[in-house]
Amino acid sequence: MIRSYWSKPTIRFVLPTGVLTIALMALASFSTVAGNETQRAYSFGVVPQQSATKLARLWAPLLKHLREQTDCELRFKTAPNIPVFEQRLAKGEYDFAYMNPYHYTVFNRNPGYVAFAKEKDKRLTGIIVVAREAPYRDLSELAGATVAFPAPAAFAASVLPRAYFRSQGIPITPKYVSSHDSVYRSVAKGLYPAGGGVERTLLNLDPEVRAKLRVLWTTDGYTPHAFAAHPGVPHELVVRLQLAMLSLEQDTKGRELLRNLSFKGITAALDSEWDDVRALGIELLNGLVTE
Repeated sequence: MIRSYWSKPTIRFVLPTGVLTIALMALASFSTVAGNETQRAYSFGVVPQQSATKLARLWAPLLKHLREQTDCELRFKTAPNIPVFEQRLAKGEYDFAYMNPYHYTVFNRNPGYVAFAKEKDKRLTGIIVVAREAPYRDLSELAGATVAFPAPAAFAASVLPRAYFRSQGIPITPKYVSSHDSVYRSVAKGLYPAGGGVERTLLNLDPEVRAKLRVLWTTDGYTPHAFAAHPGVPHELVVRLQLAMLSLEQDTKGRELLRNLSFKGITAALDSEWDDVRALGIELLNGLVTE
């Protein structure tokens, strides 16, 4: 990991399509960024909401396309489960990372990841799914049940629904099964009566499994996952990648890559946009952060 730290950016790119294209072309014309930094590979960590195989299938084509647009080698990385991903973020092991909103509020503090983009026109909501033929019509009917969740700090899929169960006085026993897909498959097989997830991963689920599930309940919406850079990544390179991601909607190939992720688009972001998550006062991962 390089250590030429850059200050947190305050610029948010909201440019007309033509201007954005010109800016991207101008950036692409540079042969180097901070010397020869584009000649080294940069890791791009993706939160393991799904299996590593599925994530690689969804994200590797996007990273290849971004590499072609930016002349920067981006290498897909993930982790075997969300807690390991959290540990790696705490150590600053990823140069770039796609992390859930709560993760961002934690690892922005230390080691200092800075958000530069997020999914366009999106508010992140958690869902509770049950088997399609299950009799449940209200969360209260799950009182006393064991409910599957991906991990303790999975924000929308675990933190938000568990907080709601508590606020409503509905006792449940959480069971952590490592990924969103594991939650869905467990519920579809009848191993647990219900489980937590998010709409995007449910939409990306194998159709035959998805057909066995229905959404029982949805949380309030929050600022979605952050695309963030480690402070050791040159600022010029972050800007170059940001512009390339914002331009994906402009061509057929980019729109196809976005559809594969169930994204409408990607837009620039400011750190303050995650203040809605900070206001919740979640402290689950405080032990991973040393100020």
